[in-house]
Amino acid sequence: MLRNRIYFGLKPFVPLKLRIAIRRGFALRLRERVRDIWPIMPGSERVPDGWPGWPDGKKFALVLTHDVERQAGLDKCRALLRLEQELGFRSSFNFVPEGSYKVPAQLREELVRNGFEVGVHDLKHDGRLYRSRREFRQRAARINHYLAEWGAVGFRSAFMLRKLDWLHELGIGYDASTFDTDPFEPQPEGCQTIFPFWVPRPTGGSINHQRSTVNSSSRGYIELPYTLPQDFTLFLLLCEKTTDIWRRKLDWIAEHGGMALIDTHPDYMALDGSSQKTEEYPIELYKELLDYIRLRYSGEYWPALPRQVAAHCSRVWPNPRTTRRIRLSSFA
Repeated sequence: MLRNRIYFGLKPFVPLKLRIAIRRGFALRLRERVRDIWPIMPGSERVPDGWPGWPDGKKFALVLTHDVERQAGLDKCRALLRLEQELGFRSSFNFVPEGSYKVPAQLREELVRNGFEVGVHDLKHDGRLYRSRREFRQRAARINHYLAEWGAVGFRSAFMLRKLDWLHELGIGYDASTFDTDPFEPQPEGCQTIFPFWVPRPTGGSINHQRSTVNSSSRGYIELPYTLPQDFTLFLLLCEKTTDIWRRKLDWIAEHGGMALIDTHPDYMALDGSSQKTEEYPIELYKELLDYIRLRYSGEYWPALPRQVAAHCSRVWPNPRTTRRIRLSSFA
């Protein structure tokens, strides 16, 4: 949209604090108007056709993901890794390959060695990925290079911008650039489901020679929408001071057997004992959510990495075209 083109064109020249303040003003005004569709979208709990459930009969799936946007976030990754390890969790860290920081190979290797996952987060995180098909193809070649170099099978666009049909040019097993409902995002249309879904290759579409190790089929890829509100939205835009919304949405997802996928940002977490900046929130809020999950739902959920969910869906949907198609027209 023209609004987004203007915003992302001006973004590099506007300080982070001012950008957050502007977005906060819009979000607070919007909140009352969207209370009937956020944080819960009625109807998004409908089970997809042919859905066989989660492994070992688990009640719901839990997927933790992190987007690392800046050097400030990169510097906190190991502290976040240790926190999750201590609580018995594993997650996926999505890094920007050609952004404002350099991703150390040692960090990627440490994450994988400890049972975590590494994914590719856009290419430059500048909002330009989908400006034209030609530019996308040029960037897709670079993204595929990093997917192969990092051994990654997952992708997420910056700012949750998306053209799902274009992503068939990437050698991925899954994408995670959508959400069930999030009217506060630049591209606000949601997929209206708390379950993974299949994105088939358009008829006659070209086939990328680089195939994912998760989904070796050239027919399409698995889409993993985030279903718990982003930390940035809750704590920096809407100025929430508790995890009440997270816990309420999690309980609702668990009740309906969906996928509780969360996207948080180490960039905006104030570590234990550090002085909190205006663009940060206490990491204790994230820890409180993890404590709630492991104590309230002990033994009831499948703690999965995104690549494991994609592999599960690829196995249990041997013929994905027979499953319920999500209407992609408004956000693909």
